[in-house]
Amino acid sequence: MMGEWGWGYGGGFMILWWVLVIAGIIALVKWLLASSGKQGGDTRHILDERYARGEIDREEYEKKRRDLER
Repeated sequence: MMGEWGWGYGGGFMILWWVLVIAGIIALVKWLLASSGKQGGDTRHILDERYARGEIDREEYEKKRRDLER
């Protein structure tokens, strides 16, 4: 009886396969978007650390910070 509805002999596994493929694509897209959004925060954090350590002066810090905000 189940074979008539497409669930027998692997039909259910085919649906499960496509659900996993779609979930994998969604996870990949989310990961790519999250990693591209973090770059700005990471660079600002590095700039703040360099200023705190005294590697760059206030003028250079302000200039680089404005460049990052663009």
